Amino acid sequence: MQSLWAHEYHTMKKQIITAFFTVLAISFATAQKKKDAQVSKLYQNYIAIKSALASDDAGKAAKSASEFVQTASAMKSNTIPAKNLADLKNEASGIAKTGKIASQREMFHNLSNDMYALSRQFIFSDKPVYLQYCPMAEASWLSNEEKIVNPYYGNSMLTCGTVKSTIK
Repeated sequence: MQSLWAHEYHTMKKQIITAFFTVLAISFATAQKKKDAQVSKLYQNYIAIKSALASDDAGKAAKSASEFVQTASAMKSNTIPAKNLADLKNEASGIAKTGKIASQREMFHNLSNDMYALSRQFIFSDKPVYLQYCPMAEASWLSNEEKIVNPYYGNSMLTCGTVKSTIK
């Protein structure tokens, strides 16, 4: 009789442990992304840089990058880890300091990668955000519209690229 009780006890213990880890796994998988007004503003600054590069406007890209740096500098220190924030500011500062659109586009590649990483933690917009990719540049960028407007080649290849995913 006691071995039957011990068997049922161990079976129930396994079921409870399995249920606990299942609930834990589901909660991690469905963890809510945070919504933060400062991060949303940072994303809007990023979109302004993207649009300027797509328009072949180095001056406007530099101005938009400066605004990005200002927004990043005003962020609360606990919003984004310090290293990530420093990387974002350095990349945008580089875009702001150079007047050469080719250099700006190279720096935009890293800025885009870091913004994409940030999109996994934060909601940038109430509307979908599109991860787009240009095979010629071998680089991705984020967009607030599904239509391809390529920041890496501007008017010379404005519609080159594809939507890789939609971030909601």
